[in-house]
Amino acid sequence: MAKRETVRVAERVKTLPPYLFARIDQLRNEARRKGVDVIDLGVGDPDEPTPAPIVAAMQRAAADPANHKYPAYEGSFAFRKSCADYLKKRLGAALDPASEILALIGSKEGIGHLPLAFVDPGDLVLVPDPGYPVYAIATRFCGGEPHFMPLRAENGFMPDLSRVPAKAWNRAKILWLNYPNNPTGARATREFFLEAIRLCAKYGVLLAHDAAYFEIYAGRERPLSILELPGGREVGVEFYSFSKTFNMTGWRIGFAAGQAAAINALGRVKNNLDSGAFTAVQQATVAGNARLAALIGPIRRLYAGRRKETVKAMQRAGFDVFDAGATFYIWTRTPAGSTSAEFAMRALAKAGVVVTPGTGFGPSGEGYFRVALCAPQARILEGVRRLAAVRG
Repeated sequence: MAKRETVRVAERVKTLPPYLFARIDQLRNEARRKGVDVIDLGVGDPDEPTPAPIVAAMQRAAADPANHKYPAYEGSFAFRKSCADYLKKRLGAALDPASEILALIGSKEGIGHLPLAFVDPGDLVLVPDPGYPVYAIATRFCGGEPHFMPLRAENGFMPDLSRVPAKAWNRAKILWLNYPNNPTGARATREFFLEAIRLCAKYGVLLAHDAAYFEIYAGRERPLSILELPGGREVGVEFYSFSKTFNMTGWRIGFAAGQAAAINALGRVKNNLDSGAFTAVQQATVAGNARLAALIGPIRRLYAGRRKETVKAMQRAGFDVFDAGATFYIWTRTPAGSTSAEFAMRALAKAGVVVTPGTGFGPSGEGYFRVALCAPQARILEGVRRLAAVRG
């Protein structure tokens, strides 16, 4: 007689693939335990410290006993007003901090919870491919079905929305977009965003835009936001992360902004599933927002310099790279004769370099790998040298 399982795990967990970045961490750590000098260009986790004024503000706030209690579920009003002031300054968009801004325990948390507010079993969610894995996983957790939209180089890594069938639009509850884009680094055009807004308004679909990398770009022309475009606030919600803006990945703080009804629905889900972001972290982030220009400038210049040198080195080594000057990623074609996974495994096994295979972001990522510029420049260039040696 077969032994009965002590606990019976849900099918949604049994069929869940390993989370890409957790698996990368595992392989990297195994190599290091074997004594390999690993250069990690895989996960996008900034190597530079959080700016000192934010750390100092956190130290003060953490020492205040008033902040040791439960935080406000929706975030403190001071935090939400700081986020609204940020959007007004950066976009010229005036959002109501009371009804159109919601604090998040990092943007990943908000992205993961959003489908619970909108997706019923059998509903469709339009998801970019390649894309951040949480969009599809969170959809499946709700019993929804991801409809993958390929991102192709010939279309600037923007999905061709005209190729999404009308029957898919009619079943869809959410359209996920992410620009500047992870993993490709692409930027969206004004025309593309306006078409997405038009279609979402036509079919009653929520436009969810992941703007985690909004502040990470080179040059004077900043990326676009749906909140600054006609109709965007009426159909959309945008997710912002301070993890990338201020090198705060471990702090877990972000916010959602946009359509009041959608913000309210997401807030109702969060009220029942979490207890809000630590008030001291919110206060420290407010201090960072007050010094945004002074703090973000050096961070942007650092990544721009790393990008310029790394792209040149990769091109000299024979790699075909896509460079739109945004995010801190470089999207690169795999060498001929290798799949994305094969090249990533060879890079780690033979060169001690961690890169992320494109297929970790979806089937349309095949033929590419992602390099994260989250290591000192000398280490990145050494990583490129090693990658060149195992191109095959």
